[in-house]
Amino acid sequence: MKIVEETPYRFRIEREGAMRVPGVVFASRALLPDIATDEALTQVANVATLPGIVTASYAMPDIHWGYAFPIGGVAATDVADGGVVSPGGVGFDISCGVRLLAADLDRDTLAPKLGTLMDRLGHTIPRGLRRGAVWPLAGRSQLEQVLAGGSAYAVEHGHGTARDLDRCEDRGAVADADAAGVSARAEQRGLEQLGSLGAGNHFLEVQVVDQIYDEGVARVFGIGAGRICVMIHCGSRGLGHQICTDHVHVMQAAMDRYGIDVPDPQLACAPVESPEGRRYLGAMAAAANYGRANRQLLGQATRRAFAEIYGADLELVYDVSHNLAKIETHRVDGVPRRLCVHRKGATRAFPPGHPDLPPDLAGTGQPVFIPGTMGTASYVLAGVPGNPAFDSTCHGAGRTQSRHQAARTVRGRELRDRLEAAGIAVRGASWRGLAEEAPTAYKDIDAVAEVAEGAGLCRKIARLVPLGVVKG
Repeated sequence: MKIVEETPYRFRIEREGAMRVPGVVFASRALLPDIATDEALTQVANVATLPGIVTASYAMPDIHWGYAFPIGGVAATDVADGGVVSPGGVGFDISCGVRLLAADLDRDTLAPKLGTLMDRLGHTIPRGLRRGAVWPLAGRSQLEQVLAGGSAYAVEHGHGTARDLDRCEDRGAVADADAAGVSARAEQRGLEQLGSLGAGNHFLEVQVVDQIYDEGVARVFGIGAGRICVMIHCGSRGLGHQICTDHVHVMQAAMDRYGIDVPDPQLACAPVESPEGRRYLGAMAAAANYGRANRQLLGQATRRAFAEIYGADLELVYDVSHNLAKIETHRVDGVPRRLCVHRKGATRAFPPGHPDLPPDLAGTGQPVFIPGTMGTASYVLAGVPGNPAFDSTCHGAGRTQSRHQAARTVRGRELRDRLEAAGIAVRGASWRGLAEEAPTAYKDIDAVAEVAEGAGLCRKIARLVPLGVVKG
């Protein structure tokens, strides 16, 4: 594999073999994966073989090995030119995303009752692999309304405000959701998990704004120096996982029929306009709506805790997903083209003036979140003009160790004690789960944010640090 350093923040994987386009990795030398020990760059090259792919197979600064695509992978295929959709290019946790809320509180006001708040959140937020939900659904009929309506359906039933929808990607619901492609097994898994955090790298974190880089934009977003925020990271739980599993199998069986050959069976795909492609996109949109409703419910549970303990409200800054494939129009070589943009562990980052932004954010660009992990900072950023990767950026720090490796380096109880000693209140579902998500298992979040800004993917607005975390 030949890799060329184009700029300090951009590396090109030269096109060879079955690659239809080159690979482009936005990274610094320190963040670039090691070819000898990490398969993520091979995955970037594999993605470049997809039918209909245009411009390049992209990887974000948080790139690491994943299923089919690297996590932090972005690829756009031309719908009119036989472009395909690949469930592996979205991932199993469909519409996993981040929601940020801001409170009219400062650190000094929060501190005396922080333990009480974390106890309340730890008790009321269902998490881990077990069942449990903030909103037990009445049955499949109501679940299918969630799959169609997303956050909007939750708000209609009293779980939030109309303003919340203005600050949600797609106003809280992806169009063209179709439950016909959602299996009975997927629905069963979704019935008992709406309003739950899950496990792994998902979290609910109470944070304080540590630094502001652009006061004017931060003010529009609703955050300020010293203000308390809550960041929620979760997705579509077992429902989304099952949908991905089901449709990977369908597309693996269908590829021969369309004459598609890919170097990795995990890249199973079908033309966007084929029956298999349309059915997957409909089911994926349904799972996306479930994920948005899930974060809406968790946001409401958090609001109730803040209201009861502090008499304070939480306003939604923004909610955006990072595991989706969306049909968008982008200019390629100066010509508008209808593309299926896969963002796997990557988030959209629309620039100022984009027509899909709400009016109050039109002048700032879309809010973007790059969360760290327990004990490290998180960033609020904004989309910028001229983004070179179909208005996409990274979604987090990116792992440097597997969960198994991380759990071998530290014990969960020891990690909890370290974090508590540093002033971070921790409420975890299991000791093993805490150890798997140790901060040392991730890249340097400050370096990742620097590369994202330096590469022209987005720009920094604020830096947040954790005060308390609820983990699955």
